[in-house]
Amino acid sequence: MKKTILVITILILQLSAFAQSEKYLAMMKSTIALMDSAKTKDDFVSTANRFELIANKEKNQWLPFYYAAHCNQMTCYMGLKGDDIDAVCDKAEREINTADSLMPNNSEIYVMKARINGARIMVNPMSRGAKYGRQSAEILNQAEAFDSLNPRIYTTRGQALFYTPKMFGGGKEKAKPILQKSMYCFSKYKPATELHPNWGLGFTGYLLGQCEEKK
Repeated sequence: MKKTILVITILILQLSAFAQSEKYLAMMKSTIALMDSAKTKDDFVSTANRFELIANKEKNQWLPFYYAAHCNQMTCYMGLKGDDIDAVCDKAEREINTADSLMPNNSEIYVMKARINGARIMVNPMSRGAKYGRQSAEILNQAEAFDSLNPRIYTTRGQALFYTPKMFGGGKEKAKPILQKSMYCFSKYKPATELHPNWGLGFTGYLLGQCEEKK
């Protein structure tokens, strides 16, 4: 009798875990779809909020924290200024650090850390460019050491060069080969699961197209 009760208990726990897993998967897929279609600051804020809700329920999953950080840092490029950028970056940094604690030495997480540092430059490019640009570059080097075929490394590196003036070592000519490498990596890249990061191809193509435009 005791053995039968134990088997039933284990079965109930397994079914409960399976149902929770299915719910998590469905919530993540629908929210990633919203992120992929986001265009405005409000879109990204709303999507970040959804990922944060998932993260609060699934505290052992790194991907909701990662995507929340991604959506939050994206809003920095949509009209935020000064202290508002720093506040959003602080929030995104806390989220990506939580993701890092759950999944250490992950290339995608380090790319996001680099992007958050890059976003901080916009508060004051002249005074912050050297500091945060250097930190971002160093973090991307770590991301590359973890996975040299991650295309988002080269998208982020190419983006930084694209928007850096020639006089400071950037420009389209410097960005072009890096973005080409990103496109090559995208052609070989396959996400580990349907929930893993798969963003950046369209943006990389756009930047590369700008580099290839005739003057």
